[in-house]
Amino acid sequence: MTSSSNHNMRATIIGMVAILLWALLALFTTWAKGIPTFQLLTLTFFIAFVSGLIVLACKGKKSFQSLKQRPIVWIISVSGLFGYHLFYFIALHNAPAVEASLIAFLWPLLIVFFSTLLPGERLYWFHIAGTLTGLAGAILIVTKGQSLSWNSDYYIGYLAAIVCALTWSGYSVINRKFKDVPSDAVTGFCGATAFLGLIFHLGTETWVTPTGTQSLAILALGLGPVGLAFFVWDYGTKHGDIQVLGALSYGAPLLSTLLLISVGLADASWITALACLLIVGGAFLASAKMLKSKPSLKENIVPQHD
Repeated sequence: MTSSSNHNMRATIIGMVAILLWALLALFTTWAKGIPTFQLLTLTFFIAFVSGLIVLACKGKKSFQSLKQRPIVWIISVSGLFGYHLFYFIALHNAPAVEASLIAFLWPLLIVFFSTLLPGERLYWFHIAGTLTGLAGAILIVTKGQSLSWNSDYYIGYLAAIVCALTWSGYSVINRKFKDVPSDAVTGFCGATAFLGLIFHLGTETWVTPTGTQSLAILALGLGPVGLAFFVWDYGTKHGDIQVLGALSYGAPLLSTLLLISVGLADASWITALACLLIVGGAFLASAKMLKSKPSLKENIVPQHD
């Protein structure tokens, strides 16, 4: 494999760390139950911001130059981080959680398709097949095998969930166009997201003082799923195989469910087992090109864009 291929694989693996961290979201959020939504958002992103500043300080004064970015970079990045959470919260408050979550979790599939708009990216049949297989597994995990009950009364929630999916997938794909922006800059974006969260919290919620358990959960969220995860995702989407990352993202709800089962907060079932087969199988299928020793497949179905 060439050095370029090695770098691509390394960046993809780094991006996969975000998926592993996001699998912890449900568990940590459960432990933080009782904290208002935007207060939790504010605190976790503030922890990510402070952690980022500490890392920058350890690297030296010059590293703070990474926070000086063009306005368009700030707009896109903060819109991605805060916008995704904002519309997800709106969706959950205006539609049943299962249906809203399922619509919002179309973002991995959208990443795979939107990536064809990027220069130098090609979409292969196995990317589509693997992502759709993973989506089928995610549907089983989210719905627990039960039928969905779509109701036009919840159209605001459904619409917000669609915007949520479009926001994160759009941000992840557009982010690739800013390869020159170091991932250290995510520190500033987390700070801006925390500030916006605080504004919404003060305007819509009442402060709740966290208990000891809630405080530890908030700290864990800020360091991991809402902290490091966004830094490695930034690096992975900029320099790795974005289609593979999109397909592998369906592993997050599976890992989350398995983790909840391991700590006794969820029950194992045949549905979980089938979802596991679908998501893992889809992940391997979507990663076919990356896993080959000779990464030169010619069966592309979408022409390369210049």
